[in-house]
Amino acid sequence: MTLSYSTHTQTWDVIVAGGGTAGAIAGIAAARAGARVLVIEALGSLGGTGTNAWVTPLMRNVSAGENLNRGLTDELKARMLARGDGAVDPGGNDNWFNPEGMKFVLEGMLLEAGGEVLYHTHIVQPLLADGEKARQIESLVIHNKGGLQALSADVFIDATGDADLATRAGVPFHAGDEDGIHQAMSLRFTLAGVDTERLCAFLNSNGQGQTGKNFMHFWMVWGKNGTLEPLFRGAVAEGVLLERDGDYFQGFSIPGRPGEISFNCPRIRAELHDGADPWQLSAAQVDGRKAIDRLTAFCRAYLPGCETAFIGVVAPMVGVRESRRIVGEYTLTLADILDCARFPDSICRNHYPVDIHSVKGGAKLLHERDGTAPYFAKDAYHEIPFRAIVPVGISNLLVPGRAASSSFEAQSAIRVQQNCHSMGEAAGIAAAWAAREHGGRVRDVEINALQTELKRLGGNV
Repeated sequence: MTLSYSTHTQTWDVIVAGGGTAGAIAGIAAARAGARVLVIEALGSLGGTGTNAWVTPLMRNVSAGENLNRGLTDELKARMLARGDGAVDPGGNDNWFNPEGMKFVLEGMLLEAGGEVLYHTHIVQPLLADGEKARQIESLVIHNKGGLQALSADVFIDATGDADLATRAGVPFHAGDEDGIHQAMSLRFTLAGVDTERLCAFLNSNGQGQTGKNFMHFWMVWGKNGTLEPLFRGAVAEGVLLERDGDYFQGFSIPGRPGEISFNCPRIRAELHDGADPWQLSAAQVDGRKAIDRLTAFCRAYLPGCETAFIGVVAPMVGVRESRRIVGEYTLTLADILDCARFPDSICRNHYPVDIHSVKGGAKLLHERDGTAPYFAKDAYHEIPFRAIVPVGISNLLVPGRAASSSFEAQSAIRVQQNCHSMGEAAGIAAAWAAREHGGRVRDVEINALQTELKRLGGNV
């Protein structure tokens, strides 16, 4: 089939496909590095998982008590704090944030840097040409209210999270575990109108000690000795909940939104696990909303302080933990993580654990915090190499974020938002340099210079 499209007259140095967790930061970094940047985003705001999927707070990624993700992540947190949409708890955890506030901060950072954003736009197809050593993307056909248009750039960054651009350009990929089964998806939501002081007191009396009503975290997972499990058993027996509603339940308070709790649930039913399948993704949204109604009824009936609570937000985007993973110049493995692998082209350090949310009944979650491998030391970390975001076969494309080249197990450790920030920052700078100095060839970027620049900007590499 031949696409009928118009060619946009403007060109860019860097086009970022997807303005989510990695993509927004990549766009900011590229623009600050002097590139003409366009970020293409399917929804109406930047931030992706952190904003439109409402994944809050950020998961801690520390070694010897120090944050491993710095650079633009530090600036993002500082800006969130300044506007009252971020917070630091008494234990020094600075990862609490309000997703709605983050939308404003990320957009402001991009525009201040001179970048552009095109919202409500989907990528359709890359247009390829043969290069000296590998194929290159010349332009990208997109679709929005203006119809089909081809947009041209020297370098492209695929930050769709699902490797949509890379796979359509012919980059090979893996998806799921050895059986093709992906991690569980979730549809996050909030309850507003909560008497958080009463809820906090109840949780404290129920064995889930809280720092205070402004920094609450409570949970229940079947068979994990959670103190809320008897309440869930009672709710299942009375028909308020389904058995699977207790597979994963977790709540957090939200800075800047008093009386509101964000929930890292419900889990979507097991047969809906592929976030790159549009039919499954649509069914997941429907399934999630039904489960949200059940969980809301449970909270009202069983959790003191929630009697008159109501649904505040339902995330417009399903939370997808893992879908496609590109085949890159290097594939990060579980052994690399457990052995604290170091790489000469490191762009990120990680100490977040292997964290697999399995949809397989009775399957073991691999997120133990203790063991004999080097990775379990308090001051341990492994590195993520630049080669893991360089896809094979394409000369002018980078793929930072959860779709980076990694095994199923390794991806579950590097997929968290702050690692996506760090990969995105490195990708943005490298893309700007490749466009300016190397004819778009990302492999020609001098790695030592990139690492020096990341360090100058406060990064850990």
